[in-house]
Amino acid sequence: MNELYIMGIITNRGMRDKFIAFFKHCGIHVTLSVLAVGTADSAVLDYLGMEATEKVIYMAFVTPDTWKIIKKELYHKVKIDIPGRGIAFLIPFSSIYGKKALHYITDGQDISIKEESTLKGTEYELLITIANAGYTDTIMDAARSAHAPGGTVIHAKGTGMEHAKKFFGISLAEEKEMIFIVVRSSQKNDIMKAIMEQAGPKSPAGGIIFSLPVTGTAGLRLLSEEE
Repeated sequence: MNELYIMGIITNRGMRDKFIAFFKHCGIHVTLSVLAVGTADSAVLDYLGMEATEKVIYMAFVTPDTWKIIKKELYHKVKIDIPGRGIAFLIPFSSIYGKKALHYITDGQDISIKEESTLKGTEYELLITIANAGYTDTIMDAARSAHAPGGTVIHAKGTGMEHAKKFFGISLAEEKEMIFIVVRSSQKNDIMKAIMEQAGPKSPAGGIIFSLPVTGTAGLRLLSEEE
């Protein structure tokens, strides 16, 4: 069974055009980008050859086969081994709600994964909902209806919105919000279902939700006590 990962690439904001073209070259149609700021001091920046700490984080959904291609191309086309050019990493998927959503985020890749991956046994999971901007309250109301705790919102921009009609029959906005909620694994399915029913792809929110395994936590004692 093919596995699925989130690939993250952190680089300088000035590299945006190069990376957008790079993703298209590698057959990646759906990506997310988030603006960020680095924390390295001037000595570290000088060592890495960086002139600024303004960053962008790109996220894409890749299979192991796609990652092999991308990793090779990161060295050949992006020259990621040059100091200051950026870093790339993988995070394993746990699950995604809906086969259409799965095929949408992996459009163009050879994928045979089921809706649940083989990574099991974690006590907590991180739920990530990607939705059109302005629908955070709708998503959190849906999540709380299934007894979810609070969430954290990150503003992002997406690519591949033109592919949404192919899978969902609707248009999605480029401006996105990503809602992060850490939940117990036993709660995951109910919360994901509630969000999809109230804020899924065919709703104005246009939400897609997936989960990542959490192998360690801190600060969730109050959540346990409330239960």
